[in-house]
Amino acid sequence: MILRCATSNPGKLREFRLAAGEQSHGLFDVETLADLRSIAAPEETGSTFEENAIQKAVYYGARTSDWLFVDDSGLEVDALGGAPGVHSARYAGPEATDPANNALVLERLAGAVDRSARFVCVIALARAGQLVRTFRGVVDGRIVDAPRGPNGFGYDPLFYYEPFGCTFGEAPAAEKMKVSHRARALREMFDWLAAEVGRG
Repeated sequence: MILRCATSNPGKLREFRLAAGEQSHGLFDVETLADLRSIAAPEETGSTFEENAIQKAVYYGARTSDWLFVDDSGLEVDALGGAPGVHSARYAGPEATDPANNALVLERLAGAVDRSARFVCVIALARAGQLVRTFRGVVDGRIVDAPRGPNGFGYDPLFYYEPFGCTFGEAPAAEKMKVSHRARALREMFDWLAAEVGRG
């Protein structure tokens, strides 16, 4: 069964497909929304991950008859009052790169004793432009003092996950996808959809 997603982020798409292969028992194939690049992105005006995910799911969901999901996710750092939060992708500016965002987090954390943080992911699932439900995943960790590891994307090189004894940037993708915020939200969605399809 085709499950559409609306992301132009290759890192997210890679994780969506990895999760589908491992968590949905082959029931779902994740494909991007057709002509996604030609569709103007909606303005994200929400103050929470839930609000932004819902906005995007309803907007893109109206452009397909298939099930479609969108995620909104980011990093919350306690010493920064929950920032970058919903601004994670653009923390260092509208055209920010991952290294620039990471550098700004480290700059603003300079001297901070409390470096606790969490990754949050909210997935909104829609059909024919109507919100069906949302799924939320969270994973706790802390911010290290310099990027570590070539893997992952975004803030992964800064995010130290105690059970692994390393950052997400140092962890193999398959291992990260067993515990990450995105993996947890996706697992909930796949389980719910599998039951829903089974009833149909």
